[in-house]
Amino acid sequence: MGHGKLRKFKENESFSCLLQPESFEVLAVRDGVFGLNPHPVKGHWVPQMLQKQQPLVVELGCGRGEYTIDLGLRNPDCNYVGVDIKGARLWKGAKYATQHEMHNVAFLRTRIEFIEAFFAPGEVSEIWLTFSDPQLKSENNRLTSPRFLERYRKFLKPGGIVHLKTDSQFLHQYSKAVAQANGLEMLACTDDLYGEGRKQLYDSGIASVCGKDAVDALFEVQTYYERMFLDMGLKITYLSFRIDHDGAFVSPADFDVDFWKGVEGKRRSFGHGGQQ
Repeated sequence: MGHGKLRKFKENESFSCLLQPESFEVLAVRDGVFGLNPHPVKGHWVPQMLQKQQPLVVELGCGRGEYTIDLGLRNPDCNYVGVDIKGARLWKGAKYATQHEMHNVAFLRTRIEFIEAFFAPGEVSEIWLTFSDPQLKSENNRLTSPRFLERYRKFLKPGGIVHLKTDSQFLHQYSKAVAQANGLEMLACTDDLYGEGRKQLYDSGIASVCGKDAVDALFEVQTYYERMFLDMGLKITYLSFRIDHDGAFVSPADFDVDFWKGVEGKRRSFGHGGQQ
């Protein structure tokens, strides 16, 4: 491990906006089966990590925290928590939030598989997924799979929203198919955000629900990966839907995995920040 990472890990310990629990704090074994214990912050992000009671938005796989930070700057009347497993990435966002005294922004270092241990029922209003790993080989590891939607439902408010912004046509089409298979209300959907999607989104349900500022952010807030993908000439996609659903979530029966894998092509070796 390089000295740069060691320095960041050490500095991370000084950031009051960064929560770094050990796995043993939330993992439990009952009758030989692994489960989760609730972390003390669950249901208590205010006042433990954030100052004001206001809507809470969570970004999963936040990387360096660019999206979380920018949304926090734009919307002081909302709280934001960025989640990632990579401490060296989180360092950048946590340092910025600390230096600029952003009391509506916090970060959590944990695996996304443990996420329900940290948020209480109805505690979260929206989830953002930005450039998550599409997980071509494993449906259960996709962050919009039925497995993960079940997790999100445990802590999203009724009417809670999931946003997905990605360069991956595979993940975009899969997520759209999941929403359709489960009868979820689609608020917005475009496979070319910076092309025809620009007008579509300002006329969409997401604009009326989240406001014009939220749509502006889709075009004006760009992560490191997004800028790189745009430089490569890749189209950026976006969709959002409400989580409300009765019964278990199901996989889409008619999603053509092989076709969309072919469209996706060979994944780039540098990977994505979203999946742990």
